[in-house]
Amino acid sequence: MSLGIWQIALIVLVIFLFFGAGKFPRVMEDIAKGIKGFKKGMSDEEIESKKDDKIIDHVPSEKDKTKD
Repeated sequence: MSLGIWQIALIVLVIFLFFGAGKFPRVMEDIAKGIKGFKKGMSDEEIESKKDDKIIDHVPSEKDKTKD
């Protein structure tokens, strides 16, 4: 279920009426910052999980321990 152009226009109109012309740009900026922060958090989580996978791959096995 995706939003069509009319649904988006109606949502923007309601937000515009609710917050007024002065606060509207700030509200949109805050929403954009929230989305960017969410995306950054998701990518940081992927990077951390990849680092954890690499660490797990490099754990020495029992054979490697007995070679010394």
